[in-house]
Amino acid sequence: MHLKCENQPKNYVDDILVKHSLPWTNTHFGQQHWIFQHDGAPAHTAKSTQEWCEANLPAFIKKDNWPASSPDLNLLDYSAWGVLQNKVWARPHSSGEALKKTLREEWDKLPYENLHATVDAYPRRLRDVIKAKGGRIE
Repeated sequence: MHLKCENQPKNYVDDILVKHSLPWTNTHFGQQHWIFQHDGAPAHTAKSTQEWCEANLPAFIKKDNWPASSPDLNLLDYSAWGVLQNKVWARPHSSGEALKKTLREEWDKLPYENLHATVDAYPRRLRDVIKAKGGRIE
């Protein structure tokens, strides 16, 4: 989990994608097929980010091919953020650093099995969104 990144596309590509996301993905998925998706954050939709992703990621869904409002298809939106929010809000924080520390601690406690099940459920969710003609399924 990366909590500090200026919303500048260059910083995002260098500090997050190159240094963290791509190495992590290669370590965990190796030669398996995987797809990289973003949400609509400005650093994610920037031309330089899109170009880097298209050139460096084996399967990348471009911003123009992703539904504009798609929380039903964003794995973290429908699986992790709600759990993290409840756990983080249950603890007092005296500073931004304390909040970041709690977020990292709780992120590290998320059961891998739950995240794996979320990924496994993705094809069904995609079919459900298609059946709903892009509408919400939850």
